[in-house]
Amino acid sequence: MNSAPARHVLILGGTTEARRLAEELAGDPALRVTSSLAGRVAAPRLPVGQVRIGGFGGAEGMARWLREHQVDALIDATHPFADTISSHAARVAADVHVPLLALRRPGWVPGPGDRWHSADSLAEAARLLPDLGERIFLTTGRMGLATFAHLTRQWFLVRSVDAPEPPVPPRMEVILDRGPFTLEGEAELLRRHRIEVLVTKDSGAHATAPKLTAARAAALPVVIIRRPPAPQGIPVAETPEEAATWLRTTLA
Repeated sequence: MNSAPARHVLILGGTTEARRLAEELAGDPALRVTSSLAGRVAAPRLPVGQVRIGGFGGAEGMARWLREHQVDALIDATHPFADTISSHAARVAADVHVPLLALRRPGWVPGPGDRWHSADSLAEAARLLPDLGERIFLTTGRMGLATFAHLTRQWFLVRSVDAPEPPVPPRMEVILDRGPFTLEGEAELLRRHRIEVLVTKDSGAHATAPKLTAARAAALPVVIIRRPPAPQGIPVAETPEEAATWLRTTLA
């Protein structure tokens, strides 16, 4: 008696949760998992299993890939701010009739003592800075630094995985590093560089949350850039385990 062919699952990845999900599914003989990475990081952390790197060529290219590779389920486990590919995934899943799940870790929630200022964009964050301080710890990644390039009075400490390209703020120091980070390390970074303001995106990751705790302890203002709205009507899981349960139930 022939066994049923493995069902093909495509994970749009690049996050810790995406790697954990690929690992969770790796030992299941009923599944064939492919993880897709955008290729924006020079040396990405690769998940277990089959991996493709690079863009699809827009929504049409993604739809074509799903058809050609006979994808049975799609999981969007990209960064919460990767709104373009999330929108493409929602559109493509509907067009190709493939079930789609969004794997999204919860956002950060302010606690007692936090001095948070919310912004809907990098541009709004840049407008807030002149009233908040002159020594800025910018942890929004290397993309989008041009938004802050006109701020000549502020000094920026920028942390990213890869080196940024111009245009960038004229007064800037770059740290090339990748989380997880420790509370002790973040507190020392703020102290050593005499940071007055922290700017970050609401990524919600535990690996990068210590900077918020360190900023609270130092009574520093924090500019938090809100997440873009998620596509409507897409089921959401908050953990890889929830995503794995949804997947096995959907493909049963």
